Amino acid sequence: MADQNEYDVVVLGAGPVGQTVADRSRAAGLTVALVERELVGGECSYWACIPSKAMLRPVAALGDAQRVDGARQAVTGQLDPAGVFGRRDHYTTDWNDSTQAAWVAGIGADLIRGHGRLEGPRRVAVETPDNQIVVLDARQAVVLCTGSRALLPDIPGIAEARPWTNRSATDSHTVPRRLAVVGGGAVGVEMATAWRSLGADVTLISRTPSLLPMMEPFVGPMVEKGLKDAGIDVRNGVSVSEMRRPDDDDPVTVRMDDGSTVTADEVLVAIGRQPLTDDIGLETVGLLPGSWLDVDDSCTVREIDGDWLYAIGDVNRRALLTHEGKYQARVVGNVISARAAERPLDTNAWGPHQATADRYAVPQVIFTGPEVGSVGLTAEQAERSGRRIRVVDVDMARVPGALLWADGYEGQARMVVDLDGEYLLGVTFVGPGIAELLHSATVAVAARVPIERLWHAVPSFPTISEVWLRLLEAYRG
Repeated sequence: MADQNEYDVVVLGAGPVGQTVADRSRAAGLTVALVERELVGGECSYWACIPSKAMLRPVAALGDAQRVDGARQAVTGQLDPAGVFGRRDHYTTDWNDSTQAAWVAGIGADLIRGHGRLEGPRRVAVETPDNQIVVLDARQAVVLCTGSRALLPDIPGIAEARPWTNRSATDSHTVPRRLAVVGGGAVGVEMATAWRSLGADVTLISRTPSLLPMMEPFVGPMVEKGLKDAGIDVRNGVSVSEMRRPDDDDPVTVRMDDGSTVTADEVLVAIGRQPLTDDIGLETVGLLPGSWLDVDDSCTVREIDGDWLYAIGDVNRRALLTHEGKYQARVVGNVISARAAERPLDTNAWGPHQATADRYAVPQVIFTGPEVGSVGLTAEQAERSGRRIRVVDVDMARVPGALLWADGYEGQARMVVDLDGEYLLGVTFVGPGIAELLHSATVAVAARVPIERLWHAVPSFPTISEVWLRLLEAYRG
């Protein structure tokens, strides 16, 4: 016998994205059920952003000290794995979600633990941990925030190899003597950095000729140099064709398509993500299970009549980043409340009435040594879009404020300028300490601040933000 309940909004997935849309919906006076089959807080809190950055911060702190004369002499020994793991476990609350569950109750939403599946329009059936079925009817909206999981390639021997995904890479409490990392994207380079610093012998295998191929061309070689300087064996332009682990306690042999091999105690596969939409009842509303969900700029699913189904965060594939998913969630909360009140959507509004999620300025930081930050379009993307552009590059060693970060600072900055409008289309930084610099670039790109106004945003001396002055001087020529 199924219990049946009615809410204004039913949200599948209680990660940061689901929590944000629940909070915004509750603030509008709507009743909300938040469904979660694992831990409240989701992938980001326990297996992705939070634990990985908790592991990488000691790496960066040690690197900063070692790059400054006078400080490097005070640094002895290596990172302490137990200390790093303890710090990570603290920030993941030892994978205990009671605090986040209490937050859900605090906003007045109902937390339903279990696996939720669509059962036709505006209805969700939740299979609870005690094998009961709870049926939730949504008067206004169902919001899909189920996220994504690691993509594993279909290659011989992978099942027997039992590879790590991002989850094992961020919750392991032992350091493998040898680690092979398959994938040259953000997860691959970050986890190679972390585990090498913890003492593992790391080999990074990338099928692309350069690491981080979606970014500006100078990014990959600079990150590769940093990885190699840290003692990581980087192998570009090769694909894994086979894995072999004869017995559970044996090492893994990874064979590449060029005939070379790598032997490792563990293998991390970080080649991409796939949506967690294969078992959420999409077929009951005419959608393909396991697919990415196509949405409009209000994040309403396009192929569904009635404006009741929304997809935000990883599942819509616009940007697989927590901060972008939360941004979309704020928009969807506004859209749902406007439609519930039969109020027209204002596509020009912002803040509490913002009704569209912009894709113009998506920021991302990759916490390697050196750090990488980018927002907006690369030069290649801008040219493909038909814009007239100018590319401005600056060696960040020219910035006086760089002396605060490192002796012999190595870094690069690029801005891509729309020549017709004279505003920024994209900005990329590589170098120590650039993560907190990125938001200034995001503001400039998102707001399309005219170049002539940027001249009046005077950076403090001596800070690394002076790179803006150097970029503008180079643009003026």
